[in-house]
Amino acid sequence: MGAQRQQTEEEEHQSPTTRTYWRWSKQDFFPEPSFQNFTSYRSALSQTYPRLKNCLFSRSTDANELITLQKESEKTLQKCLTWWDLIWLSFGSVVGSGIFVITGQEAHDHAGPAIVLSYLASGVSALLSVFCYTEFAVEIPVAGGSFSYLRVELGDFIAYIAAGNILLEAVVGAAGLGRSWSSYLASMIDADNSDLLRFEVKSFAKGFNLLDPVAVLVLLVANGIAMSGTRRTSWLNWVSSIVTACVIVFVIVVGFVHGKSSNLVPFLPFGAKGVFEAAAVVYWSYTGFDMVATMAEETKRPARDIPIGLVGSMSMITVIYCLMALALTMMVKYTQIDVNAAYSVAFEQIGMKWAKYLVSVCALKGMTTSLLVGSLGQARYTTQIARAHMIPPWFALVHPKTGTPIYATLLVTILSAIIAFFSSLDVLSSVFSFSTLLIFMLVAVALLVRRYYEKDVTPKNDLVKFLVCLFVVIASSLGVTAIWNSNGKGWIGYVITAVLWFLGTLGMVLLPKQRVPKLWGVPLVPWLPSLSIGMNLFLLGSLGYVAFWRFLISSVVMLVYYVLVGLHATYDVAHQNLEESKLDEGL
Repeated sequence: MGAQRQQTEEEEHQSPTTRTYWRWSKQDFFPEPSFQNFTSYRSALSQTYPRLKNCLFSRSTDANELITLQKESEKTLQKCLTWWDLIWLSFGSVVGSGIFVITGQEAHDHAGPAIVLSYLASGVSALLSVFCYTEFAVEIPVAGGSFSYLRVELGDFIAYIAAGNILLEAVVGAAGLGRSWSSYLASMIDADNSDLLRFEVKSFAKGFNLLDPVAVLVLLVANGIAMSGTRRTSWLNWVSSIVTACVIVFVIVVGFVHGKSSNLVPFLPFGAKGVFEAAAVVYWSYTGFDMVATMAEETKRPARDIPIGLVGSMSMITVIYCLMALALTMMVKYTQIDVNAAYSVAFEQIGMKWAKYLVSVCALKGMTTSLLVGSLGQARYTTQIARAHMIPPWFALVHPKTGTPIYATLLVTILSAIIAFFSSLDVLSSVFSFSTLLIFMLVAVALLVRRYYEKDVTPKNDLVKFLVCLFVVIASSLGVTAIWNSNGKGWIGYVITAVLWFLGTLGMVLLPKQRVPKLWGVPLVPWLPSLSIGMNLFLLGSLGYVAFWRFLISSVVMLVYYVLVGLHATYDVAHQNLEESKLDEGL
């Protein structure tokens, strides 16, 4: 028996190097003991409650995410990126069509010339999230991004909910960009018909009846490039982003040269409420940086490159967005801004008709680079989720030649292409918004947990105090959001909730920190993460009830899958790793 067991272990050890990448056996999808046969699966289902209870309180470790799980990919991701690559990957991911499409609409309808303040407020909120992501990415440089961070600090169950939303965000976001690309190209051909390249099927429900083959084609091409190699994709993004930067400089310079200060009066035509309503919308012009955080595993020097790449690029992007918004409102009175093609029409109004084509091409290129970087990031999220066996580990395999997770990329590509083919943009946008903000808020919470709680080290009294302070911060943030959305005009409610938020954060200041960042850390902890929680919850509260319902429905579907499959797979892997650790200690 001993010799037979030794032979089996040797075969398993050798299999990753001898087996072909292109395989799809049952063992590749469900290798866990719970899924070996019907009897073992039935036995696993009977243990659902104790296993669920165990997973609610179990947490991963830095070493598990950094070392143990990476073995599931058989081949490692190639370390080929520097801070320069990360800056332009962030620029390419974030600076898409949003600044060209959303700015005019929100300046005209909600903020007026104060749209610059909306971009500043959203930029500060995004930068707070970037700080949190950066500390985690330096400490835990793995492909999982926020999934791995939450798994380490908040446990398997919260990480699974985040993972489901990450995949939902990835698929819906890619589908939305594909539809936007198609719409923008159609508008360049015929300004009055953005559905020119789509086919209507009247028997389908509204919102799903305009079939879009162009969106599918764009997604296939972008993801195909991403599968061919990380370095190649980064280089293409770098070249195209340089072109975008040149066009943006042109827009800003022309805007200030031809602008009139009289167009900025009145500066706050819709009041402070209009500024923050616009901020909740233009915030989506900043999303995408989280995809760059997933490239940490492929970064040569994470401790140096990630802070420069993420924080540096987002600071630069915030300044650029504010200058572009100011340039637009100086060129054209906010009441005369064209909500559909603000910058293009603005150039026409100052006698530069040719420039509108430059702006249109720049916006189209921005969406293309967002798709490219998104393809890289989405596949890496999926890879780490598969490494943890929350989805079949087959998707974690890295191709030996390209050094990319082809199966993970194909999963996101196929799902997003199917959704983009049928679903309209208004159906997609609210789901994407909710998922993004929820994850940003959870990462800020996880950072506070990382600093103030360490298992078997933090005294119970300190843990209770920390949890009370965290509850006060979250509750007071929700209170501000509730008052704002109920159109509360009195200042008393705002003062009370603000004081509670301050006291909750101050309480954390007085507690001893259990962990100090080894390489790079968020400054002013707990103030900045606490402020990030408040701002993300505030923006979450600005979404309509439809977004909440769609999020609730998708979460129920995720929970059903988790109870039937994901829970048992991750439980088996966790206990298998635990047994191996004990054997190693015994040796």
